[in-house]
Amino acid sequence: MGVKVAKFGGSSVADAIQIEKTRRIIESDPERRYIVVSAPGKRFGSDNKVTDLLYLCKAQIDLSAPYDQVFQVIVDRFTAMSVSLGLNVNLANHFAEIKSRLESEPSADYIASRGEYLSAIIMAKYLGYDFVDTAELILFDKKGRLLNDETAAALKAALLRRERAVLPGFYGGYPDGRIRTFSRGGSDITGALVAEAVGADVYENWTDVSGFLMADPRIVKDAKAIGRVTYMELRELSYMGASVLHENAVYPARRANIPINIRNTNEPDNPGTVITADEGERDPSDIITGIAGNKDFSVIAVYKNMMSVEVGFVRKMLSVFEEYNIPIEHVPSGVDTVSIVIAKKYLADKLPEIIEEFERKLRPDSIEIFEDMALIATVGKGMAARPGVSATLFSALYEAGVNIRMIDQGSSEMNIIVGVENKDFEVAIRAIYKAFVKE
Repeated sequence: MGVKVAKFGGSSVADAIQIEKTRRIIESDPERRYIVVSAPGKRFGSDNKVTDLLYLCKAQIDLSAPYDQVFQVIVDRFTAMSVSLGLNVNLANHFAEIKSRLESEPSADYIASRGEYLSAIIMAKYLGYDFVDTAELILFDKKGRLLNDETAAALKAALLRRERAVLPGFYGGYPDGRIRTFSRGGSDITGALVAEAVGADVYENWTDVSGFLMADPRIVKDAKAIGRVTYMELRELSYMGASVLHENAVYPARRANIPINIRNTNEPDNPGTVITADEGERDPSDIITGIAGNKDFSVIAVYKNMMSVEVGFVRKMLSVFEEYNIPIEHVPSGVDTVSIVIAKKYLADKLPEIIEEFERKLRPDSIEIFEDMALIATVGKGMAARPGVSATLFSALYEAGVNIRMIDQGSSEMNIIVGVENKDFEVAIRAIYKAFVKE
């Protein structure tokens, strides 16, 4: 019998009705042996995710304000879920322990992780599977960096002696036992790490959408589904804003060459999107795989005559951002110009200080700042072998009246990134989609 690891997101475990759907999916295939769950998500539009409620408890504690009312909402939600599923599970002890630790050591990571913890306890009881906590299996060093080899060994030792198990996603532990969480959406990473450790045949990621679409459906109506995508293409799309799967979930699966299948809990018969190392067979007319992007970037353009012969110029420029702990998105350059693209949220009020450092260290001839920029990535392995792709893209934007402020193409020729003004973002995506995707 093969092995499948199935991760179910917040919408799949939002309430008893969704959990019943999840059980039917799991039990329909005996190869689904290891299950990773998120904290319960929203049940309806105005509802709250459990993780958000837990963060709210933390905020109340930090303000020395009462948090009992918010905590009771969490208690009531899990209790109602357990009762509706007809479970005989003593959640009261877990609630008491969590509340005690909230008051004695209220770390944000510990508080945020309890949604996944309780969700996994309920799911394990409902399925009759073993509950396996990830606190001592997903291992981080003292600086919070994931220990890949140690984590793989710990997960393998814990799981291969169990026929079936449910694990909470999103968190692991420091060497001293304290809880360490991934960034939001990190249960995807947990699922990928489990799949790698047990040598799964497939890593299924169950959510509330039927795989990836070629563009954001809020921008492009009836955007076509992507049936198959490579790890490399997915990495590019995820990085640029396609948010069905956490971008860092790709690495463990890719290392072990495990296909990832994005599926929809509410449409279990839909095959979704399969993510693999190779392209497989594709329609030769499919030049691009998808389009993704984000708004709100700033571009700092530095000009200096004879920059190209000044040894260490770019290194000195980048060292300024390192000093301020600011990540960089792209560095397009010319003979005497270098532009740095940064997400606006990281700059905050640091821009004047950065410009001052540039003036002191680089002595440029001029510096220009371009605000309210958007980046759009057109991604596809078929682009490299096709002449005229760039011409088609730029012509489409020209005809749509979109001014291109920046162009950056990766060395793999698998993507073309253009910078446009925020106001042109949606128009640009629709224009690119129309130019390449035949209905």
